[in-house]
Amino acid sequence: MPLDLLQRPRRTRRSESLRRLVRETALHPQDLIWPLFIHEESGDKAIDSMPGISRLGRESLIEACGRALELGIPAVALFPSIPASLKDDVGTHAFESSNLLYLSVAEVKRCFPQLLVITDVALDPYTSHGHDGLLVDGGGAVDNDQTVEALSRLAILEAAAGADIVAPSDMMDGRVQAIRRALDAAGYHETAILSYAAKFCSAYYGPFRDAVGSKIGKDAISKATYQMDPANAREALREVRLDVEEGADIVMVKPAGPYLDVIRSVREAVHVPVAAYQVSGEFSQIHAAARLGWLDYERTRDESLLAIKRAGADMILTYFAPEVAAALR
Repeated sequence: MPLDLLQRPRRTRRSESLRRLVRETALHPQDLIWPLFIHEESGDKAIDSMPGISRLGRESLIEACGRALELGIPAVALFPSIPASLKDDVGTHAFESSNLLYLSVAEVKRCFPQLLVITDVALDPYTSHGHDGLLVDGGGAVDNDQTVEALSRLAILEAAAGADIVAPSDMMDGRVQAIRRALDAAGYHETAILSYAAKFCSAYYGPFRDAVGSKIGKDAISKATYQMDPANAREALREVRLDVEEGADIVMVKPAGPYLDVIRSVREAVHVPVAAYQVSGEFSQIHAAARLGWLDYERTRDESLLAIKRAGADMILTYFAPEVAAALR
């Protein structure tokens, strides 16, 4: 005998059409940002720890950017892999006009002026020690204020090359305000700042460090004195609010998947757009589990991104961007 129920939530799940009609969260190609690795070599070089991802040469970079536009992806984020011979303790090559990043940004904007280009404001691709800043007296501690001064110079050079959005990822105190003032003083009032506002000291960054060559030696260096403790959520809100006060146009939570609670809290705390970075470790673990037959690749990929969007992210940096955008279209 049927139960005497007035409320039957399953009614709206009984067909795909009904499920689509009541669906609360949806992904769109315009929600995605495609991170791209670049290097100075002419061809592409596969990244072993990131299946299907390569460091791109000039021709492949231009092809990828053209594909992004075709797929409806509005922005790419460029990350340079710099030869070890060009690195030193203070990241000198970051400020040279021959820098791969500046040349690449200018070329992409020449070919595709409508595509948004995001550049990382960071020193770790250029330093021989792999830290995101300048070290105090050559020791292991990062000098906050000297690093902020260097990052402000770096942001101006990136804006001059044509970057639409500069993205400080270092987690130094006061760097958003310093960069905003430096950009404005140099005439780059329209260059936006996407702040890595809540960047956690995560174990999920390993493949990325392989990709850009910032992993120095056998063991990963500790960045715990400037990146956030994974245990802290209230501190994340403090960092985010400070960056908004200092002039950030967009704030980011990184990584994304393990920090869905932080994304939700940030979304409720501020009124600027919120980005989330589905980082290299998140990407690679899905590939690894799928290759072992433990997970359905496409369903897991899509569910992971949907969860990030559902948590409150307005935009997602993800290495899945082109294949997901193609599937959505």
